[in-house]
Amino acid sequence: MATRNMGLRRLRVVASAGVGLVAGAAATLACQRPALRALHSWIEHLEDASKARRQSNFAHQQRLHWELLSKAMDDPELAEVLDAYNGTVSPRKQRQFLFANALYTNALCYYRMGNMTREEFFGFARSMLQNPVFREYWYATHPHRATLTHRSEEAKLGRMVDDLLAKLEETDSDEWWVVGDPPSE
Repeated sequence: MATRNMGLRRLRVVASAGVGLVAGAAATLACQRPALRALHSWIEHLEDASKARRQSNFAHQQRLHWELLSKAMDDPELAEVLDAYNGTVSPRKQRQFLFANALYTNALCYYRMGNMTREEFFGFARSMLQNPVFREYWYATHPHRATLTHRSEEAKLGRMVDDLLAKLEETDSDEWWVVGDPPSE
């Protein structure tokens, strides 16, 4: 009987220690919860700040791109540096292509920044493709887009514009604004 009582006492001691351990763990978690919330809040703040910094850097890069293209459009000697057409286009046409590139790149950046939806980008492309100079630019720069990583967003948008251009050229309708199906988001 004494052995049995001893076993029960040990069981009570172990159970009591287990309850104490669980209570201690619960108390520790309760004390750490505010710290974890604060840490989570700080991480969110850092992520937001990082996103804002990327957006700012992206906008700054877009501005720099425009400034460089503007200089090349204004100065034929500088435009020669950007002649990616092996001298097959006139200086006047090259300036037009540089401007078409600036317009397209601006829309691309707006899309990437979230200021334009994919459907709006599609609408922009559909309207720009009505311009013969822009179409000529688009055809002339096809080899350049072919060097993009196939899965990149820019490559996907380029293929979307390629498909739209093919549909616009196939249609007999004068209602160009209804050609092609806008992409779903």
